[in-house]
Amino acid sequence: MTDQSTVVPRLSWPDVWGRRLDRHGLATPVRGRPVDAVAAMCGAHAQVLSAAELSVGLRVAGVTRNDVRQALWGERSLVKTYGPRGTVHLLPTRELPLWTGALGALPASANSMSADARLTPDQTEEVVAAIAGALADAELTIDELTAEVATRTGPWAVDPVVPAFGSMAPRWRQAIPLAAHRGALCFGPNRGRKVTYTSPQRWLPGFQPAPASAALADLVRRYLHAYGPATPQQFAQWLSAPRRWATQLFDSLAGELQRVEVAGSVAWVTTGDTEPASVPPQGVRLLPYFDAYPVGCHPRERLFPGRAAQRALSGGQAGNFPVLLIDGVVAGIWHLRRSGRKLNITVEPLTALTVAERQELDDQARRVGEILEGEPLLTIGTVAIGGHA
Repeated sequence: MTDQSTVVPRLSWPDVWGRRLDRHGLATPVRGRPVDAVAAMCGAHAQVLSAAELSVGLRVAGVTRNDVRQALWGERSLVKTYGPRGTVHLLPTRELPLWTGALGALPASANSMSADARLTPDQTEEVVAAIAGALADAELTIDELTAEVATRTGPWAVDPVVPAFGSMAPRWRQAIPLAAHRGALCFGPNRGRKVTYTSPQRWLPGFQPAPASAALADLVRRYLHAYGPATPQQFAQWLSAPRRWATQLFDSLAGELQRVEVAGSVAWVTTGDTEPASVPPQGVRLLPYFDAYPVGCHPRERLFPGRAAQRALSGGQAGNFPVLLIDGVVAGIWHLRRSGRKLNITVEPLTALTVAERQELDDQARRVGEILEGEPLLTIGTVAIGGHA
């Protein structure tokens, strides 16, 4: 007789896509606030803020870009800061203790700059403290913050040694993501065309990063809920953290995690979270640049099968192309060109669309128009692979 305690639950890839779509609010939009969608996907990428607005809007019924902006700059339920991989994200303000506790505890990443350009550990601590002091009661542009850091540290902090878009930026800027991960910095409202930085303490009085061990454990649980089943290696890639460190973290949580098998591959979920979605993966979605779903879901060869990898990945990296998602899997790309209120949407599917898929695509284009407050015009194009249409 089989020992039931050793039986490994099995899931198919459609089971996995169904779970992930459901938990991202992509199967059925959530009926809540923008902050609820951002929490569900473990942060919304905001390198391009308009793309973040669309990512969130697609997941919440009735929400427009102005609702997302109000959540960020009005009610302050969202905060724009540096999240996983040191990239710009929107995160729930209420979860900032968790995120800073976890991200601030990550092992230091390798610095590719020359030794004479790097900040030393002591200089890094000095710069982070200077940033925290300068932003405690202020919203400063990058130039204003540079002047403050130089005053609080020394001229070495502003040596132009960091490559930045064809020029050289001050040395201290290496510490910006770390300062955000420590809870010393986040983005403030733009001043005209200029970005500003401020302290999250101003928006969340009494805020302190959560203890590292508890924060990391909670982050693993949330990641596995949104992106699982997953491996420690995939978690490490999502965070840009060492694989060995991630494996040790998963090992430390062995009592809370459960092994499952997905089409012959082993992955992990939180204990007891082994059920497939209530409905199979279905539906057509237009996901923008850097959407959390294609960036965070693995393995890439399953999410971007065949020609999708050739067209929608850039050097193996996801996010550089807006993607057409059909039944949870990348099935093409799309483009958006705005002219006033006109939204010219060109979709390039990798295979012919069914009548039902075309109808859903029309619905998606209308939803994009609602979110971005424009008038969509949808065109179906042809994906070019290797220079050929």
